[in-house]
Amino acid sequence: MTLNSGKSYSATIIGRDTSYDLAVIKIKAQNLPALKFGDSDKVQVGDAVIAVGSPLGLSGTVTSGIISAKNRAVTAGDGNGESSFINALQTDAAVNPGNSGGPLVDATGSVIGVNSAIASLGSSFGSQSGSIGLGFAIPINQARKTADQLIKTGKATYPIMGISIDRNFNGVGARIADTPGAVRQGGPAEKAGLKVGDVITTFDGKTISNADELIVAVRARNVGDSVGLTYSRDGVSHNVSVTLVAVAQ
Repeated sequence: MTLNSGKSYSATIIGRDTSYDLAVIKIKAQNLPALKFGDSDKVQVGDAVIAVGSPLGLSGTVTSGIISAKNRAVTAGDGNGESSFINALQTDAAVNPGNSGGPLVDATGSVIGVNSAIASLGSSFGSQSGSIGLGFAIPINQARKTADQLIKTGKATYPIMGISIDRNFNGVGARIADTPGAVRQGGPAEKAGLKVGDVITTFDGKTISNADELIVAVRARNVGDSVGLTYSRDGVSHNVSVTLVAVAQ
């Protein structure tokens, strides 16, 4: 890899995780200047930000903007059937192909996110059509948590409820698929009494509009968290609590 100073180093991949669209690499070097981390939980809509990267191969490019939204459910695919689910910071700072992996910094120069995806006029995340003022970054608190896991074990662990979601459901909410095994035996959802066909409408107080929003909301939490949710069954709403567990490796 090549640093901004122009020096090149051989790098080793410590670990990668497509679920969060992140990887950790290691180089052998000392006394390198480094950006400091900020706290993405404290970021507010309207905060000034700068995106740093190499859009379209133009190294060392910076673009400025503001935080447009927080906790935006974004699904990014690589075209090989693997998707990343991001509880993203949305920014209007110009982000183009090549910015991915670069830092999103706040007005103090602290890293608050990792640039990850863009929206195109065709509503295809990660496409090559260029910036239209809709860029998305992985919150740095999530990125650090995942990076720490990759450094320690070479793999990242994310929480699950133990259900399969019907991605073809067009109603409001996330519907548990009506297929065998859609509710994992002994999993958190089964223990909470959920069944196939139930439609989850809120998670941890957040309204769930579709399947992606539920997946992102779950993955933004930690293994062992106890979370309240609301689901509808036969037109009747029910409130339960589920304790998230680690996905089977």
